[in-house]
Amino acid sequence: MHRSTISRSRRALLAAAVVSATAAVPLTGVPANAAPADGRQQQYVAAATEYGVPESVLLGVSYLESRWDTHAGTPSTSGGYGPLHLTDAAHVASLPAGSHVDEGEDPRGDTSRPLTLRAPKNAADAPAPAALRTLQAAAALTGADDEALRTDPATNIRGGAALLASYQAQLGGPVGAATDPGAWYAAVARYSGAETEETATAFADEVYDQIRLGASRRTDDGHQVTLRARKVTTETGALHRLGLREPQGRAGAECPARLGCEWIPAPYEQYGPTVGDYGNHDLGDRPAQQKIEYIVIHDTEGYYEPSVGLVQQADYLGWHYTLRSVDGHVAQHVKAEDVGWQAGNWYVNAKSIGIEHEGFAGHGTWYTEAMYRASAKLVRYLALRFGIPLDRQHIIGHDNVPGTVASTVAGMHWDPGPYWDWSHYFDLLKAPFRTTGTKRTGLVTIDPDFAANRPAFVGCNRQPPGVPNPPPPAEPCPLRGSSAVVLHSAPSQDAPLVNDLGLRPDGSPNTMYISDHGARASAGQTYAVAEVRSDWTAIWYLGQKAWFHNPASAPTARWATGFVVTPRPGKATIPVYGRAYPEQDAYPAGVAYQTISPLQYTLAAGQRYAVGDVLPSEYYKATTFDGSSPGDWTVIRGDLRYVQIQFGHRIMYVNLDDVLLLPSLVGAPR
Repeated sequence: MHRSTISRSRRALLAAAVVSATAAVPLTGVPANAAPADGRQQQYVAAATEYGVPESVLLGVSYLESRWDTHAGTPSTSGGYGPLHLTDAAHVASLPAGSHVDEGEDPRGDTSRPLTLRAPKNAADAPAPAALRTLQAAAALTGADDEALRTDPATNIRGGAALLASYQAQLGGPVGAATDPGAWYAAVARYSGAETEETATAFADEVYDQIRLGASRRTDDGHQVTLRARKVTTETGALHRLGLREPQGRAGAECPARLGCEWIPAPYEQYGPTVGDYGNHDLGDRPAQQKIEYIVIHDTEGYYEPSVGLVQQADYLGWHYTLRSVDGHVAQHVKAEDVGWQAGNWYVNAKSIGIEHEGFAGHGTWYTEAMYRASAKLVRYLALRFGIPLDRQHIIGHDNVPGTVASTVAGMHWDPGPYWDWSHYFDLLKAPFRTTGTKRTGLVTIDPDFAANRPAFVGCNRQPPGVPNPPPPAEPCPLRGSSAVVLHSAPSQDAPLVNDLGLRPDGSPNTMYISDHGARASAGQTYAVAEVRSDWTAIWYLGQKAWFHNPASAPTARWATGFVVTPRPGKATIPVYGRAYPEQDAYPAGVAYQTISPLQYTLAAGQRYAVGDVLPSEYYKATTFDGSSPGDWTVIRGDLRYVQIQFGHRIMYVNLDDVLLLPSLVGAPR
C-alpha cells in the first residue's frame, strides 16, 4: 500500500483538533470479568486525549495488535514492538531469513520417491513497505526516540495514538477523543498495514467487533486493562481513499468470508527430463479419495515475501497457505484437494493441509494477534468444511509430526515452537481446552498459564539447522510466555530432563536448548497419567515416566477422561510407527511395497498412552508428473488399522491388533 508520514508540525494541528476527553462515552455493557483499571489504562486515556483518538478505538486497535501485552520490549515476527505493534524494518532485516528446510531434507517424506531440494533462489532485496516502518513514523510524530518507542509502554501507546490520528487527519475525518468511534473505520483499516482492501477491512472489522464485545484482561507485565463494550456503527465510505490493491485471484482462494485472502498458486509442472522431475506438490482428489485428517501449523522461519517467492518455485516445495504477520493476510498456493510437500512425512502430507505463518520458532519473537485471528478463522473454516475435529490430535504443529522411520526422527522440524500460544489459539477456534476428570480418571491435558509459564530456554541467539543441542555458547532466551511444560526424569526441578532416544540414542538427557523439544509437552496435548506425587504429575512419555510441576494452587494441566491403549496381554513390548501404512498384500502388482518400519521407541507392558484416533492403513501413490507409473494417483488401503497415540511431543501410531483400547478410568493410577 502507499503510505506517507506527517511532519512534526502536523502534531500541533492534531493536538489542536482534540476535543474534551471528559465527555461521557455511552456504554452498552461492561465485560463480566472487568476489574478496576490501573496505570496502564490511564496511559491509554492520556494518549487518546493528547492525540484526539477515541479511547475505545485506541484500545481496540491495540488489542488486535498485541492484546495490550508489552512482550518486554521484544519484537514480533514482523518486527513490531509494544502494545501498539510499532514496526521497525531495521530489526526485520537483522533476523536471518531461512528456507524452512535443511540441506538434504526430504519434505515429501516418501521413501518411494525421496526428494532432494535444489538450493532456493534468493529473493531480491526490496525496500521495506511502510507497514514495516511505523516506529519511525511514530517517532517523527511524537518526538520520542526509537528506543523509548520500542521498550516503554506509555511511549509506545502515544506513538500508536499519533499514527491513528495522522491517518484520520489525512483521510479528512474528524479528530478528537469524543468523536464517534465509527468514523475512524478507515484509519483503523490503514493501521493494519494491509496491502489489500479486503485484508484492511477484515482487520478493522475485528477491531470493531472487539469494541462491541468489550474485553478485560491482565497484561503480561501485570496491568489490568478494560475495554468497555459499546454499540458502534461504522462508516466505511472512506476506505477507497486508501488506494489499496485488489487481491490476486480472490475467486480461486478457498477462504471464509471476512478474511483477506488471495490465490498465489504453487506450480505443478515438470522441470527436468524425466516424469519424476516435477514439483512442487501432488495432485489429489481429497476428500473424495482420501479423508483429510490433520491441519498442520507451521512457521516459515523467514519472512512473508521471500517465503511466498519460494513456494512459487517448481523445484522447491509447496504448502497450502501462507499468513502474513503484520496484518493476518492469507495467500493460498495449493488447493485443499491436492497434497502439499510440507510436513516431511508422506502419510501426514497425504492426509493434511499445511499452513505456514510468517515468523520464527526460536528467535525470541512473538506471533501477532492479527495473525492468530486470521489463522483461527481459516482453520475453523477448513475444519468444518472437511470434518476435522478441533482438537490437538488433529490440529497439530509441525513439531508434532512424527519421523517416518527411525533414521528421519532426529531431523524432523520443531516449529511453530514453544512460544506459539495454543490455548489462546483454541479459544479463537471456539474450541477451548475444557475437560472433566480428577486425579483418578487417568488422563491429563497440558494447559499452563501462558503468560506466567516462562521456561528458561537458551539458544535463541543461534540455531544451526538440524542440530538439537549445539555446543555453547547458547545465550538465555528472553523470558516470555510459553505453551510448553518441561519434563523431568524425577519429581524435582533439579532432576535431569527425560531422554528422547530419537534425538539422543546414547540415553543422555535432553536440554533446555530452544530447538531441543524432546523433553516437553505442549498445551492441549493429552497424556496418560503414570503417577501423582504431591505437586508433581508423571505422564507416560516415549516409554518412560516424565514428571512436570503441577501444583493445585497454580496447575499447569487439567485432569481429563478419554481412551488409552496398553499392550495386549502376553506382549512385553510392541512397536511404534511414524506412519500408518498397509500390509504388503494390499499393494497391487507393479506397485512397490512400502515397508512397515518401526521407530526406535517401544511401548512396554504396563504403560498407557492417550488415544487420538483409530485410522485405516493407507498409502497414496504419487511418483510421476503425468500419472504414468503403475498405480499412480491412487490410495492403497489394507486390512491393518492403527491407533494414533500421544507418545511423546509428537503423535505416533501403533497397530490396533497389538493393543487393548480402554477407557482411561480402567487401570488408572490410584
